[in-house]
Amino acid sequence: MAEVAEVYVGQEEFVRLTLTALLADGHVLIESVPGLGKTLLVQILGKILGCQFQRIQFTADLMPSDITGQPIYNARTSEFVFRPGPVFTQILLADEINRSPAKTHAALLEIMQEKHVTVDGTTRHIAPPFLVLATQNPVESEGTYNLPEAQLDRFLFKLVIDYPTPEEEDEILQLHCEPESVSQQITTDVHTLTDPETIIRLQSYCHNIRVDTRIISYINQIVRLTRNWPAFYMGASPRAGIALLNGSRVLAAFAGRDYVVPDDVAELVIPALRHRVILSPEAEVEGVSVDQSLLSLQQSIEVPRL
Repeated sequence: MAEVAEVYVGQEEFVRLTLTALLADGHVLIESVPGLGKTLLVQILGKILGCQFQRIQFTADLMPSDITGQPIYNARTSEFVFRPGPVFTQILLADEINRSPAKTHAALLEIMQEKHVTVDGTTRHIAPPFLVLATQNPVESEGTYNLPEAQLDRFLFKLVIDYPTPEEEDEILQLHCEPESVSQQITTDVHTLTDPETIIRLQSYCHNIRVDTRIISYINQIVRLTRNWPAFYMGASPRAGIALLNGSRVLAAFAGRDYVVPDDVAELVIPALRHRVILSPEAEVEGVSVDQSLLSLQQSIEVPRL
């Protein structure tokens, strides 16, 4: 976190939960307006983590082969040679994913789940760690395609990024007054602190964090209650419980514990569930938000004592 702050101002929760998703072996859906530094953050994370970084700008004419890669004919050898697409990386920014047709973003979402690409009958595995940060714009609706619920469910978290505070925005402007450009600052001020092999070991460590049966019951109550909560037309799937379980293990590791406490789960309820539930028409008419409903639901459940 401190290394990121060298050249990236604010958005501490965004950074923290992105790292949580990485160590939980999940992916993140980001909802924000353009210009809030998502690409910059991914570049910084790639440098700090020692991981490869790629970016795909999703457009209406983007094809699945533009993501996965395709065989290219080599006239010299008279053979087809596979040219890997940008998905063969470790940190991938899928910018404005909902601007492409369903078959295109469905291709990426399948890769997120399976961790491999199949082209012309040949399966090629994507080397771990593999983190996808997919963005969508909440303002512009023209030329966009809504992601189906089944595809939204593939994301561990949905993060909503707001504008920086006045103090943070002032600090951003101060950074841009420096003689070095931001790209140069990343090169000189940001240092590589780890590598993919270490990240894989950390993922394994987090996966073995102890979870008490009372915590498991607490997670189960939260997820199951979304299916009967009056404000929701559709509740969360069992995958939501797995997201809460895996994410809370990572937060426990961040806190230096080898066991999960209820606060770890509580911190993740909104980011892990907000994209997995659908408001009822009555709740929408009343102006109730998903986040407000999830908070009310969470507060209605007794927190277990360990």
